[in-house]
Amino acid sequence: MLHTKIVDTKKEKILTSNAEKFIKDSKFGASIHFLGTVRNINDNKTVTGITYDSHDEMVIKSFEEIYNETDQKLNIKDKAVFIEHAKGHLKLGEISIIIAVACKHRDQAYVLSRYIIEEIKKRSPIWKKEHYENEDSAWLKGNPINNEKV
Repeated sequence: MLHTKIVDTKKEKILTSNAEKFIKDSKFGASIHFLGTVRNINDNKTVTGITYDSHDEMVIKSFEEIYNETDQKLNIKDKAVFIEHAKGHLKLGEISIIIAVACKHRDQAYVLSRYIIEEIKKRSPIWKKEHYENEDSAWLKGNPINNEKV
């Protein structure tokens, strides 16, 4: 079971309640919610917000590929995964990404959640521009898009 979405921050927000509803199932004994939020300091600079941009179609495809890989790489076949990432401007403390997973056992849930976020950071075409206290801003260096399977 998989849900993926790019959330346009001009129209809506990422809601943890949506993730909770999606992964809730009595066949699963463990669930984990990972929230990425905008923090106030990065590289010793005071951050006031972040603007995210993405290649939406490629991002969704990367989320699906990562999910599908977990069957083989992690041997976790019975699972529920909810992934949403923001696109647009976010203020301090707002949610930029949510990854909610549910599995039969807690060790599977921890491994699955960690694998998904690490692979998204490496492979998904999502860019972020930090906005700073002095009204400067900068696009952060990311990882090049890698079409090879990891």
